[in-house]
Amino acid sequence: MDLVSGMHIADILAARHPSFSFVFFPPKTTEAAGKLFESIAQLEPYAPAFVSVTYGAGGSTREMTHDLVLRLKTTTSLDPIPHLTCVCHQEAEVVDILERYAAAGVGNILALGGDPPRDLKSYNKAEDAFQHAADLVAFIKKFNDSGAHPDKRGFGIGVAGFPEGHPTTPNRVLEMDHLKAKVDAGADYICTQLFFDNHDFFDFRERCQLAGIKIPIIAGIMPITSASGMRRMAELAAGARYPAKLLRAIQRCGNDEDAVQKVGIHYATEQCHDLLDHGVDGIHFYTLNKSHATREIYASLGIRDSAAVRPQS
Repeated sequence: MDLVSGMHIADILAARHPSFSFVFFPPKTTEAAGKLFESIAQLEPYAPAFVSVTYGAGGSTREMTHDLVLRLKTTTSLDPIPHLTCVCHQEAEVVDILERYAAAGVGNILALGGDPPRDLKSYNKAEDAFQHAADLVAFIKKFNDSGAHPDKRGFGIGVAGFPEGHPTTPNRVLEMDHLKAKVDAGADYICTQLFFDNHDFFDFRERCQLAGIKIPIIAGIMPITSASGMRRMAELAAGARYPAKLLRAIQRCGNDEDAVQKVGIHYATEQCHDLLDHGVDGIHFYTLNKSHATREIYASLGIRDSAAVRPQS
C-alpha cells in the first residue's frame, strides 16, 4: 500500500490557528482496542489537526504504539504523531524507529524525556544514550539532515512544556533553560502537560517569550470525568495542581459520578473558552481513549469541524 506522507507540523499549525488535536494511548487488550476505535470513529468527523499516540517506557507498549500509529495512518483520515522517549534507548534503536516511521509516511514526532519504567527494577538512566529530551531532539534533527525522510525538512519535532513546573526540576529558571535547550536543538512546537489553572499556562507562555522561545505552544487539556480518575492523574502527572474552585465543585458532587463528569467537562470547557479568547496556538485534548467529554466540549464551544475554526478578529 502506498502511504501518503503526513503533513509537517509547521504546515499544520500554519493552516490551523488555533489547532485542535487529541491524544490516545495504545490499547493493551482486544476489548480495549475495540473501545478505542469506537471513540476514534466518533471523534474523526471533528477533523482534528493531528492526534498523538503515547509511548511506553522499557518496551511495555512500544510495538503497540507503532501498530496504533500505522493503523490510524492506513484506516482513518487522522494524522498521527507518535511519542518517542529517551528511556531505555540506544542510538541504533532510535534510528530503526525513525526509519520505520519515515517509511510509513509519518510526518512528525513528539520527543520526550519519558518516565522511568515501573516494571523494570534494574533500570539505570545512565545507560540511556539520550540523557535529556534535548539530546533526543538533536538526534532526530541529525536524522532529518541525512535526507532519510520523504519530506526534505524531515520530521516535525514537538517537545513537552510544563505550565505547573517540571516535577523533577523545582528550579523554574533552570527549567526554562532546559526548555530553551530543546527548542534550540530543533523543536518546532511545544505541547504542554495538562493543567487546571489557565494562569499557569499564560505565565508559562509569557516566560517562554521572555526566554526567546518563539515556536507555537499548544495547551494540554484533560476534562475530569471521575473522582478516582482525578486522583490517578495527579499521580501520573507527578503533581497536577487542582485549584480550590475545582475541588470545591467536585466535592459538592459527593458520590454522584455523573455529576462529577458534568462538573469536569464544564470546567474544561471554561478553560478552553478562556484559552481561545487569549489567542492560544492550539488545544490538545487528553481523551483517555474516550470521546464523550471531548465531544461535549466541542458542542459547548460551538465547534463542529475544527478544520473550519478561525481565530476571532
